[in-house]
Amino acid sequence: MLERIGARRVLLIAALAVAVLVGTVAATNLQSATIYYLTPSEAMARKIPAGQTVRLGGLVKTGSLAFQPVSFHGPNNFEFVITDGTVDVRVLGQGAIPGLLREGAGAVVEGSFAADATFTATQVIAKHDEVYTAPTAGATPLHRTGFP
Repeated sequence: MLERIGARRVLLIAALAVAVLVGTVAATNLQSATIYYLTPSEAMARKIPAGQTVRLGGLVKTGSLAFQPVSFHGPNNFEFVITDGTVDVRVLGQGAIPGLLREGAGAVVEGSFAADATFTATQVIAKHDEVYTAPTAGATPLHRTGFP
């Protein structure tokens, strides 16, 4: 009987040690990915070199969102300014933009800086708040009422 209880303890301690080891390895490997995005101020302070892929996050500046359709079925050229209230960065890109991207809203763009300090985006992710309010019956949501 005592041998059985001792074997259970050894098995429990071994399982706990393996769980701690796996957790330590996972935390160490994920440590380099803890910064999800940089603000424009942080990117300028770090002097990110041209061509290095980085994620940049902030608010789309009011009056800056514009896009030009290249063709009916093709990609769009888009342009906007992303800001953190201190530093503004001009973002240029080509392709589809998210439906929730609008002026005054948060966005994260992935891409690289050009030599002239503009940001060439390869991916745009529109951020939204956690509060969801359903539109009233028959109403069109505000972000779908006009062409940006």
